[in-house]
Amino acid sequence: MAKLIVDDLDVNGKKVLMRVDFNVPIKDGVIGDDNRIVAALPTIKYIIEHGGKAILLSHLGRVKSDADKKELSLKPVAERLSELLKKPVTFVPSNEGKEVEDAINAMKDGDVVVLENTRFQDIDNDFGKRESGNDPKLGEYWASLGDMFVNDAFGTAHRSHASNVGIATAMKKDGKPVAAGFLMEKEIKFLGNAVENPVHPFVTILGGAKVSDKIAVIKNLIPKSDHILIGGGMAYTFLAAQGHKIGKSLFEKDRVELAKELLKEADGKIVLPVDNVAATEFSNDASREVVGDDIPDNMMGLDIGPKTVEKFTEILKDAKTVVWNGPMGAFEMPNFAKGTYAIADALANLTDATTIIGGGDSTSAVKKSGVADKIPTSQPVVVLHFNTLKVTNYQVLHVFQTSNLS
Repeated sequence: MAKLIVDDLDVNGKKVLMRVDFNVPIKDGVIGDDNRIVAALPTIKYIIEHGGKAILLSHLGRVKSDADKKELSLKPVAERLSELLKKPVTFVPSNEGKEVEDAINAMKDGDVVVLENTRFQDIDNDFGKRESGNDPKLGEYWASLGDMFVNDAFGTAHRSHASNVGIATAMKKDGKPVAAGFLMEKEIKFLGNAVENPVHPFVTILGGAKVSDKIAVIKNLIPKSDHILIGGGMAYTFLAAQGHKIGKSLFEKDRVELAKELLKEADGKIVLPVDNVAATEFSNDASREVVGDDIPDNMMGLDIGPKTVEKFTEILKDAKTVVWNGPMGAFEMPNFAKGTYAIADALANLTDATTIIGGGDSTSAVKKSGVADKIPTSQPVVVLHFNTLKVTNYQVLHVFQTSNLS
């Protein structure tokens, strides 16, 4: 199904809700890097230059309490946007209620309004995390403010939040158009090229907790990948499917049969850990040891072991295209981060490969490992159902639900 792009819409005289990614570094009200604001300009300019009214929504940082609100307000972003557009931009210090509605109703064609940080909705109410929890009523409310919706925030398009999925769902229900912005369009075009013409050997690395989170990804990549390296919690579901003992390791009992089917379908392409770092409990200070692919009953696997690192690294050294999504273990605990960091280091040592790193945990691991600037991305490639975002000089991969676009 073809996806609508912003220039497919008649925006003249229309209130255009636009999800942007203005999640920029701010300290003491000063923006450290405005690249994400600059990246949104083509779509914003298109809307206002064609007579539309641009109503911009974005999150900023992780809002955990009222104390975060002063530092994480979008007011400095609106001010910088005004400088870049060389025209006034109205900032509304809220994102719901009469103040918002009055500001939007007062807009003239070509005007720009920036609403306050959408994640303030996660603390400003008695109903839990309305934004990040994708509260349908919040999505419906925001959708009611506009005539159409443009999503150009590809860095957050993988998240099921009220400001993207919620708005898109409500808009479609009301028969209003939903489209991608120009940034999103560029990434969608990359998708087809990468799927049809990946450079081989093509190695996929998948980690994280659950097989169920990556079923579609695995099925899509089995015919395209030369190897699929699996670590993290999801590996134990596959090991269980092979009949291995997994002790107290995290696994999905109801996905074991599916794992068996995927192993059969992959016909040897799926490579599982041959050893693991296991511990007696989920704690950085727990008693731990390296075990094989069978884990003692009183222990749980929390990282790939050194033999697995060696095996994965050997496969990766000849790769020309690598897609990595998900850590190899509980890398948030230093004693179980070695496997994940070793994979990051292996990718940094590739000299002639396109490396695409995806998901918040994977990108965080790359940054923490200190190898982010070394990872080669000379030929940016994007794989089906994934989306890239430029961060410093390497590509970050995000799951992207193209179904959210009409």
